[in-house]
Amino acid sequence: MNSSIVYSTDRGRIKSSPIKESQTARPAKSGLKGDGIVRIQRETSGRKGKGVSLIYGVNLDDTELHKLAGELKKRCGSGGSVKEGVIEIQGDNRDTLKLLLEERGFKVKLAGG
Repeated sequence: MNSSIVYSTDRGRIKSSPIKESQTARPAKSGLKGDGIVRIQRETSGRKGKGVSLIYGVNLDDTELHKLAGELKKRCGSGGSVKEGVIEIQGDNRDTLKLLLEERGFKVKLAGG
């Protein structure tokens, strides 16, 4: 990766270091969109201990993805968003989300611990 993080300047010279893969906000989930399996994962990192259910691999366009996210948020009674093709639902609602997605015909797996 040719990007770098600029830490400070010193008389016009830029001190920087390359961005490492571990410094990115979310690891790339390549290959998950095309395998036909929707994965639901619980994540708390970077959220001050608050849990979020992440839904990866939903093979829909952006407008349909936002509609699906809106319906899931209403049925779970919580907030959430869509970021980079990943639906985030606040709280640990994995079991409810699995049932709702299976009703819509998706093949669903619970990922992570």
